This record gives sequence, structure tokens and C-alpha cells, in this order.
Amino acid sequence: MKPFTSHEGQVVPLDRVDVDTDQIIPKQFLKRIERTGYGQFLFHDWRRNEDGTPDPTFCLNRKKFKNGSILVAGKNFGCGSSREHAPWALMDHGFRVVISSSFADIFKTNCYENGLLPVELPENQTARLLTLAEEHKAFKVTVDLVAKKISDRQGWEEDFEIDPFVRDSLMEGLDRISHTMSLEEHIKNYENQLFL
Repeated sequence: MKPFTSHEGQVVPLDRVDVDTDQIIPKQFLKRIERTGYGQFLFHDWRRNEDGTPDPTFCLNRKKFKNGSILVAGKNFGCGSSREHAPWALMDHGFRVVISSSFADIFKTNCYENGLLPVELPENQTARLLTLAEEHKAFKVTVDLVAKKISDRQGWEEDFEIDPFVRDSLMEGLDRISHTMSLEEHIKNYENQLFL
């Protein structure tokens, strides 16, 4: 997993609430176990018209947002069934951060385990970011995991909360398996003491 300390990127506004995991990555694309190749299916049904052509009004199809790496969405993002494919698709498309006023717990955990940072901000602040992303040509923010702050170039900043263990794991680039493996020497010593 790639370490995460700070990221500056363009904001992509997804002004929708209750975005569930089947909307993030529809079930028909979950037949593979690789973590890559899912970006093309991200928000598949919203990105296309009924005839299969790209919907030019959807945020991911708009040229203005093609370089975006920070998704801002409405409340309750990632609700629905648990699927690691959802953060895989977001990351494969190029997102490093998702900002919302609330996330489904399982989705948030899946993000942490895969190196995608979900940031919860008050609803009025996510609304502000959605508006500024639409109003500016390439509105950028910086997400500083070390300082637990998000800021823009106009001087606005907001603190966010994150579990200390999760924060440290993301900064070190460790998922739970990697974290356990980093303790291998301690585990061996403990086992040796048990079986003396």
C-alpha cells in the first residue's frame, strides 16, 4: 500500500446523497479479484445514457474534472453492501481522497484497508467544496493527514478526525496484514516464551 501523508488535488463534485456501493461499482463488474482495471466501471450507470453513450453532464465525463483526484460527495457515501471493489474502483480512476459529511462504516473501513482516505467534514463545508469545484476552473485542496487538516489556496482550512492507529497505518502504507508482518519478531518472541 502506498504511504499517504499529504495530497493536493483537484476537487470533483458529486452532488448526490446516499451513494451506495452498487452505484460506485455495479455488481456485474465484480467477477475479478485483481485490484486494478475497475476505474473504467466507476459510477458506470451514471456515466452513460440509456443508449450506452457517455453522459456529458456527469462529473467524471466533464473535461473540466478529468484530472481530479479528490471526490466530494453528499452524505452517507458508500452505503449498501460491503465490497472492496468500491475503493479499488475509486483509486483505479485516480482518486486518493473522498470527502463527505458521513460514510457507511464498512465502506470507510474498506477505504482505510486499501489506502484511500475518507475525510468527514461538516455538511456546510462539503456543500462549500461542491460549490467551489463548480465555480472554479480547477479548484484544488490539500489534505494533510499528518496535521489532520484540509485547506485551499484561499486560506480556508478545516480540521478532521481520524483514528490514530488508522492514521499511522496510512502514513506508513501498512494494511492490517502488513502491520501484523511488521510485528513478526515480537510474535516469534512471544511464541517462543509460550513454548519454553
